[in-house]
Amino acid sequence: MRKISPQQRREHSDPHENTRPVPRFVLGLAGLLGIYGVGYILIENPNTSPAWGDGRTLAELSAGGVSAPGNAANALDGSALFTARCAACHQASGTGLAGVFPPLANSEWVKGAERTLVAIVLHGVEGELTVSSTKYNGVMPPFKEMLSDEEIAAIASYIRNAWGNGAGPIAAQVVADMRKETGERGPLRGDEELARFGQ
Repeated sequence: MRKISPQQRREHSDPHENTRPVPRFVLGLAGLLGIYGVGYILIENPNTSPAWGDGRTLAELSAGGVSAPGNAANALDGSALFTARCAACHQASGTGLAGVFPPLANSEWVKGAERTLVAIVLHGVEGELTVSSTKYNGVMPPFKEMLSDEEIAAIASYIRNAWGNGAGPIAAQVVADMRKETGERGPLRGDEELARFGQ
């Protein structure tokens, strides 16, 4: 016969639910919640009126939305596109980062000629750039391959109207014309080249 040591005697046996299983009301509640969840999914109408949400229609939220000719406001949400593509550098407030990324708020390049801003977003910028009398020397990537004419117009229109800039919107046709005119060129080279686009 195997001898049991005192240390083994003071150990408790392995736990087992025995007479304390999961209470039936808990099992019942879990089952009812499961049935409710499945039922909600089956009976919910996915085509509810957009008025129940933030008021934007499917066309406005669609990336393929096309603005009416001459309507620079676009069917796209310029604010959302800016947040997704630009805010990491230029900040949601449009103030940029001192010495690194130039501000868009009260920027002469933003409020100036439409063609200049469109060229910046299409092709990017590198080299010395002066904004509000402060010089920046960095690189902004091009967005011509990533964004459609409508998306670029929506972002540019939002930027020109946000943070007190008060400039007019830009139509998608302006972006299309600039894309065709400038072709596959590289980034714009600072102040001097940017100024030429505004002439």
